Amino acid sequence: MKYRQLGSSPLQVSLIGLGTMTWGEQNTQDEAFAQMDMARDYGINFFDTAEMYPVPPMAQTQGSTETIIGNWLKARGSRGDILLASKVAGRSDNNRGLDHLRNGARLNRDQIRQAIHDSLTRLQTDYLDLYQVHWPERRTNFFGRLDYEFREDDDIPIEETLSALNELVQEGKVRYLGISNESAWGVHEYLRLAAEKNWPRIVSIQNPYNLLNRSFDVGIAEMSMRENVSLLPYSPLAFGALSGKYLHGQQPEKGRLTLYSRFTRYLNERAVAATEAYVNIARDHDLDPAQMALAWVNARPHVASNLIGATTMEQLKSNIESVDLELPEIVLEAIDAVHKANPNPAP
Repeated sequence: MKYRQLGSSPLQVSLIGLGTMTWGEQNTQDEAFAQMDMARDYGINFFDTAEMYPVPPMAQTQGSTETIIGNWLKARGSRGDILLASKVAGRSDNNRGLDHLRNGARLNRDQIRQAIHDSLTRLQTDYLDLYQVHWPERRTNFFGRLDYEFREDDDIPIEETLSALNELVQEGKVRYLGISNESAWGVHEYLRLAAEKNWPRIVSIQNPYNLLNRSFDVGIAEMSMRENVSLLPYSPLAFGALSGKYLHGQQPEKGRLTLYSRFTRYLNERAVAATEAYVNIARDHDLDPAQMALAWVNARPHVASNLIGATTMEQLKSNIESVDLELPEIVLEAIDAVHKANPNPAP
């Protein structure tokens, strides 16, 4: 395994990080235990979860993923070996299907304190290594939105959110802070407030990033590099689409895009055309399409830990082993040519 520094923190996180959002829905606890065991054996030390997991979010399963991880940490006695990250949900009416979460989640002080208490209880730990705001309180560009429309609303200011997070750091419940599904302005505001108030700086941002969605590079990547706020890319395989398994109308029985109709962004006409082009590049060079897509993300300089997710052990093994793949220049040039011809078809 390879390791990289997480932003301005001293933490060295594995270049491949373990995403967990299928546990408790598509995967049982036993299957999740097997995945965590394999990940640890490969040297993965960074696990990422969230209070709302598993996905799709439902009242009857909410928190199951954290509970499963907590049970594994207790059974294996591995808390000290794992850098554990979780997230506090943003405003619930900014994300469908979350009305059940705290009777309407908001990013104010009381709700953040309730969220961290509940997460630590489920995870059976006294602290998190990284605590992230899952998505913004305000309505802005995230979850596939590119067009920006300013709206005055009753938003909780970032200042109140960061103040509450600062308290958690001071109390030892959280070591470092991160954000997710944020914009360049959001990164700037968290950094500005941290400097002005002498509060903790964010060390990471977790946004979607893959061959079909490089919108992070448009504006946020420069903030990430210059301000030392590492990217933790999620959906690096575009929910498995970049493996090629959905091409030509295929619907694999347990595939995420087969099971859940809400995840359609990676199956639009432009996305399918780009996916086919990327898969053909891999096959022309005797590469596994999924490993090629992951290796491209792994090589990006602003990435600290590439958050993979898998539903089978075979997928997990292949995904982890992408860490050893270095793409030759001819492959990188072919990838860039496809991107220039069909940029960001699935933001």
